[in-house]
Amino acid sequence: MAGLDLSNVIVLVAEDNTFSRQLMRTTLRALTVGEIQEAVDGVEALEMVRHRMPDLVFTDFDLPHLDGIEFTRLVRTGMDSPNPFLPVVMISAHATRFHVLAARDAGVNEYLVKPFSAAGLFSRMRAVIESPRRYVRTKTYFGPDRRRRDDPLYRGPDRRGRDVQPTAPQAPREYEMTQEQIDRDDFTGGVDGGRGGPAVLTAPRRPGSK
Repeated sequence: MAGLDLSNVIVLVAEDNTFSRQLMRTTLRALTVGEIQEAVDGVEALEMVRHRMPDLVFTDFDLPHLDGIEFTRLVRTGMDSPNPFLPVVMISAHATRFHVLAARDAGVNEYLVKPFSAAGLFSRMRAVIESPRRYVRTKTYFGPDRRRRDDPLYRGPDRRGRDVQPTAPQAPREYEMTQEQIDRDDFTGGVDGGRGGPAVLTAPRRPGSK
């Protein structure tokens, strides 16, 4: 896993399960991440984002008090969010289309299904650091460009900005996805637009850069 210097990267792990949090910590240390911050619920994670300024966040879907979806929304659109462009990787035991679309619509950058390998974790870090997606703003969404090519469940604006945005309940809950399907279909693609098209915003600085 050479070729990516993580020594200046500050990573926040928001995970309420002690074993999972310890596993994340051990894996990130093995990847030579510069600083690892930890939170056990969404409220604590949001406070750490506000005051300790991580470069990247791994958040569990099912955090207590404030779940991963609401946490991500507040990072993206909260009035007091210090960094709406903060890369957020959702980690979850849920692999249904419903959960993946909910996370995507909240504005996450990547979605990683448990259990995952060190290589899987590293690949998400590489993706958000070396190949960051553009951020877009519409009337009802702010976050990474989320257009998904050839998605039969996509019901959002077409390339000319028509129709309505997708919502997670439109997806069948029972449809389980593999990590490969998630990576190929749900976190790649072009620009998602509102009426008249989105405002395409400049990508944030590279995590860990000075």
